[in-house]
Amino acid sequence: MSPTLSGSVIDRAPSFAGRLAALIDWRRDIIYVGFVVVFVVFAILLGDQGFLSSTNLLNILRQTAIVTIMAVGMTFVIGCAEIDLSVGSIAGLTSITAAMAISAFGLIPGILAGLMVGAVVGSVNGALVAFLRIPSFLVTLAMLGIAAGVAQWVTASAPQPILNTTFNSVFGSGNIGFLPGLVVWSAAIVAIGAVVLKKARFGRQVLATGANRTAAEYSGINTSAIKFRVMLLSAMAASVAGMLYAGRLHSGRFQWGAGDELNAIAAVILGGTALAGGRGSVVGTLFGALLMGLINNGLILAGLDSSQQQVIRGVIIVLAVALARNK
Repeated sequence: MSPTLSGSVIDRAPSFAGRLAALIDWRRDIIYVGFVVVFVVFAILLGDQGFLSSTNLLNILRQTAIVTIMAVGMTFVIGCAEIDLSVGSIAGLTSITAAMAISAFGLIPGILAGLMVGAVVGSVNGALVAFLRIPSFLVTLAMLGIAAGVAQWVTASAPQPILNTTFNSVFGSGNIGFLPGLVVWSAAIVAIGAVVLKKARFGRQVLATGANRTAAEYSGINTSAIKFRVMLLSAMAASVAGMLYAGRLHSGRFQWGAGDELNAIAAVILGGTALAGGRGSVVGTLFGALLMGLINNGLILAGLDSSQQQVIRGVIIVLAVALARNK
């Protein structure tokens, strides 16, 4: 009886361990493991400095919301094996366009004008990438300079104030219940993006195009149309982010969004989206953005200067990517 029992236990152990390993794969889920580890470390070391206060935690969510929205659009672009370096400058151009249109024509025309920036710039990016087959890196690098230059030129580098309280409240400054409006915007766009990427036909076609464009075309997917749409989607997400900058800061400036393209790309890669395309996760992107916001907040509370923060932040990002599964 004893040997049989013993053999039964031994036989079951590998099976249980295998199921547990399949459920919790630390290399696959490095972003979630890293987020929990960093959060616990900061909670222990900085608990006395208010790290765990509801105000500070809401600040982290608020500070990462705009980059998260850009990163959702970027997830589709990178999942399709492309890149978009123009999102930060699109946000800045959108903010000044919306501000000037609100001042001249009112609330609704101002919002439409802001969205039109994303539609026009995204269409130009998409057409050049999808139909003329110019590398997206070159197209969006050029658009980064064009959009930033136009925004600075038409405003003569001066901020454009927004006095419309409704716009400011809806786009960034107001609260919905106890949650900042920025957090609600971010949560809504993450939810929509996650469902579209994982459940909708468009999301599956995006990842198929990124994995193998030739095979996707043989299966009947119009890969040029898919690439056009992801570039348009990314620019539209950047336009929403630009209006949130404008509403939060009550003004449009060409500097809003500067450098956010790099933060968005980092969040996407940290979240498990393959830089070569074919694999992506909007939820992972959210945690990638939150991880960077968590690190920034913790290092500031720890009293490190900006140069030290950059070094530590860079080391953590490199380690997280190096530990992630390569497929």
